[in-house]
Amino acid sequence: MHISFENKRALVCGGTDGIGKAVAVAMAEAGAEVIIFARDEKKLADTIASLPAEQGQKHGFLVADFYQPAQVSKALAENLGDTAIDIVVNNTGGPAPGTTLSASPDAFIHAFEAHLVCNQLIAQHVAQGMTERRFGRFINIISYSVKTPIANLGVSNTIRGAVASWAKSLSNELAPYGITVNNVLPGLTETERLFALITKRAEESGLDYDEKAEKMKKEIPAKRFAKPEETANAVLFFASEQAAYITGTNLPVDGGLIPSI
Repeated sequence: MHISFENKRALVCGGTDGIGKAVAVAMAEAGAEVIIFARDEKKLADTIASLPAEQGQKHGFLVADFYQPAQVSKALAENLGDTAIDIVVNNTGGPAPGTTLSASPDAFIHAFEAHLVCNQLIAQHVAQGMTERRFGRFINIISYSVKTPIANLGVSNTIRGAVASWAKSLSNELAPYGITVNNVLPGLTETERLFALITKRAEESGLDYDEKAEKMKKEIPAKRFAKPEETANAVLFFASEQAAYITGTNLPVDGGLIPSI
């Protein structure tokens, strides 16, 4: 199966690190013109400069902190304008770890704004053009916590579940126009967030980093952590023409970690 995004433009959020960067690279390799949306302008510029452009694509970036929705709105209005977007990859880091009961109400509010409200702002900005062209793809990179809540990630579990429900509702509304909305649920993936989590859990358990990492791998049927590129491959499929009849779904990329069917 050959996947090509020639003459397509993808907006990739959080595309300067980890899974988001792997998605941006894979999209560019497949011929898409990529616009990365994140908060660190220097990292954005460096990432854009590193993207392949063998098909003459002109990549670009937008700057905003997703924990400040007003910045996202401003960047969309002033810097994206009426630029046609065919593919949106929603991908936002955090929220910080901690138990559900210990989290402040503000922690839930800020996470809701960063993850769901900003997704909504982007969707409202680009959906009309997708509707007119009868093509569009929204792929939300969430977490396997949508299926199995993760200990000590109370705010994240709650908000990511809300994003999944938002996506399902949106998918039903946009399906008649050739627009799909799907979620990718990464498991334990080799990113800075995972490395920090291993460090914290190692300290709590009295193990060194490598011992804790190996113990965590043993809990995964595949016995290893995912590479960011493996999640990016799932995103590319959802964004492709070949996935036109798949919408409103949650696809785990977790090595079998989720215990349910």
